[in-house]
Amino acid sequence: MKNYNEVLSRCPLFVGMEPPDLDSMLACLDGKIKNVQKGNPVFLEGTPARFVGVVLSGTVQVIREDYYGIRSILAVLQPGELFAEVFSFAGITSMPVSVIASKDSEVLLLDCTRVLTTCTNSCHYHNLLMKNLVQGIAQKNLALSQKIRYMSQKTTKEKIMAFLLDQAKLHGSTEFVIPYDRQALADYLGVERSAMSAEISKLKSAGQIDTKGSWFCIRNFMPNLPFVYH
Repeated sequence: MKNYNEVLSRCPLFVGMEPPDLDSMLACLDGKIKNVQKGNPVFLEGTPARFVGVVLSGTVQVIREDYYGIRSILAVLQPGELFAEVFSFAGITSMPVSVIASKDSEVLLLDCTRVLTTCTNSCHYHNLLMKNLVQGIAQKNLALSQKIRYMSQKTTKEKIMAFLLDQAKLHGSTEFVIPYDRQALADYLGVERSAMSAEISKLKSAGQIDTKGSWFCIRNFMPNLPFVYH
């Protein structure tokens, strides 16, 4: 577990804990490491909602499928990021989403009952763990609100540009790399990939953006002014 201390130190759940404290806390929580190959599930929808996960390496996606099998990507998670905590602590019996490895990945799984049960040997750090957990869940709610804002835009073009302008603001630059490929971006924004690709091509042809793969550049970006739609 020591090899993962640098990654775990970036995880919101373990903020404020030093490496020796991490070792003690993980032993207390009885953490298990799971290796998951690309395309395979960490969890599937319907499995018991018992575990909190931390990405140690690779990338995983949180996916929801509707009645007709149409999927929507709720989140793309990188090393150090937390997943399934909202569902595990909500009191529901089964997972309403699937968590799938989009690259060969390693994840740390923590039993939620061990997280909620205070350990007498590391009481202070368990209290800190719970504080971090509450803060992390609040941040996830903010991210969900952001996704809802994108999806509430009227047109596919507006959804794309709302997302890209937020990415530019996040990176502090008109050039940036997004954490999605084209299919994943379409799933995240809740649009058809073909329609999204067509709008991206129009924006590129008009000189409003440039893009290659996951790299984007907003060409007519003007700080403090809204994007002009044509």
